[in-house]
Amino acid sequence: MAKNAIRSVFVCRECGGQSAKWAGQCPECGAWNTLEEQRAAMPASPKGTQRAQYAGDSGIKRLSEIPQDQETRFSTSVGEFDRVLGGGLVAGGVVLLGGDPGIGKSTLLLEVVAKLAQNHSALYVTGEESLRQVGLRASRLGVTEDGGLRLLAETGVEAILALAEKERPAVMVVDSIQTIFSEALGSAPGSVAQVRESAAQLVRFAKQTGTVLFLVGHVTKEGQLAGPRVLEHMVDTVLYFESDSGSRYRLLRAVKNRFGAANELGVFAMLETGLKEVRNPSAIFLSRHEQPVAGSVITVTRDGSRPLLLEIQALVAESPLANPRRLAVGLDGNRFGMLLAVLQRHAGLATAGQDVFVNVVGGVRVAETASDLPVLAAVSSSLRDRVVPAEWVMFGEVGLAGEIRPVPNGEDRLAEAARHGFSRALVPVKNRPSRGHIPAGIEVIGVDRLEQALELIRDA
Repeated sequence: MAKNAIRSVFVCRECGGQSAKWAGQCPECGAWNTLEEQRAAMPASPKGTQRAQYAGDSGIKRLSEIPQDQETRFSTSVGEFDRVLGGGLVAGGVVLLGGDPGIGKSTLLLEVVAKLAQNHSALYVTGEESLRQVGLRASRLGVTEDGGLRLLAETGVEAILALAEKERPAVMVVDSIQTIFSEALGSAPGSVAQVRESAAQLVRFAKQTGTVLFLVGHVTKEGQLAGPRVLEHMVDTVLYFESDSGSRYRLLRAVKNRFGAANELGVFAMLETGLKEVRNPSAIFLSRHEQPVAGSVITVTRDGSRPLLLEIQALVAESPLANPRRLAVGLDGNRFGMLLAVLQRHAGLATAGQDVFVNVVGGVRVAETASDLPVLAAVSSSLRDRVVPAEWVMFGEVGLAGEIRPVPNGEDRLAEAARHGFSRALVPVKNRPSRGHIPAGIEVIGVDRLEQALELIRDA
């Protein structure tokens, strides 16, 4: 047998690129001070052997020769999880789930795989916990009848794949990918080379056998998935589990999905008995005040395919500082500064000597421009100390010239507002539906200028 050729390589923490010599800057991605020395064992391949095909049979085929049957999905029996996945799981799909430590990644997947095991064979591979620890968590979550669920405590990817070949599970969970290592490499588990090689072997197995594969990934202090960026390109779906510190609500967000829409959002509540899906998240993000307060405005944002009612709060106060503070939580800070300039130029409301704070209640981050009008309405309400009526809801993009621009899916937003009992909506003129399409119980007012909208709010 040929001896293993052991050599030192320098691997980039950011992209996984390799270099024969150390350098201050990665030659692949240009990141600075990210090259780390690793010793990799490179086993010589026997003559005449080839690597296994990544995703099935090779060979050139015509497009017309490829079956065009629609992918059949099967449900996880967790509605919010299915929503984020795009309607369910696809055979051979690979899902990467990331999140902060202790946020509930293992809890969520154990609940999901236990329900899937009622009708499908499932294998839960744990590299961080013992089987007893997994069993104790399952008991706490009330997972007693596991059906076809099998557990495996193993960190060697070759051993995992050998056992998976015998079991041939329909669903397999690997928790977590940072603990898995390949004997073909000499570097420590969790290194860039090990994560990349182990993930490649697991993904290859999933594609060839049609197994649905879940990979749990750690995140860095910046909130990004740890390991090489190529890991996100290898999988079909990337999910992030998010939560504010101290909050019992968890947001499951899709940032990549080859089988559905990206940026879908699922909401869960963490209870003593595990995670419970929240089917009506608008209700938890709306804080009904006992007394009307200035600076509070309700808007309808859209996350993926779901309209979501949110409360935006603003506080304007005299500043003791030479440079007043501008702070936006849950919104783009640069856009917030631009909106304040538009408010001064086109509505005559100056905030030069005041601190201005804006917050999206519930810890949700709003990335779309439909929140422009509610943000300025909340700032105007706090500055003038005039209450916006509680039954009002509004949305719309504000341009630099002070115009109110339309936003997508206006009718869906109005239907969601009407369903929660709001009686008046302030929207862009082009988002106002025709008379026959206005939801029952809500009056829709169209505006095309910022000053017009603020005047209506002031006179309400």
